[in-house]
Amino acid sequence: MFVAAQISLYPLRQTSLSPAIENTLRVLREHGLEVSPGTMSTVASGEDEAVFDALKQAYRAASENGDVVMVVTLPNACPVQS
Repeated sequence: MFVAAQISLYPLRQTSLSPAIENTLRVLREHGLEVSPGTMSTVASGEDEAVFDALKQAYRAASENGDVVMVVTLPNACPVQS
């Protein structure tokens, strides 16, 4: 099943926000997802197993730099890829 996830990452108590965000984007792309970064969130889309695996690894990668909050929205009302 094709899904799209809207992801917001909030690094907490870190001197630089970039490493956690860059690690997250890298992991999403490594899983072959279509990644569209925005100013406050990123949309990652692909097959459901790849999206869920990527989210798990992205959270772990972002957490390596310190505390983070990751908010993910997974609607089932998005158009399905044909």
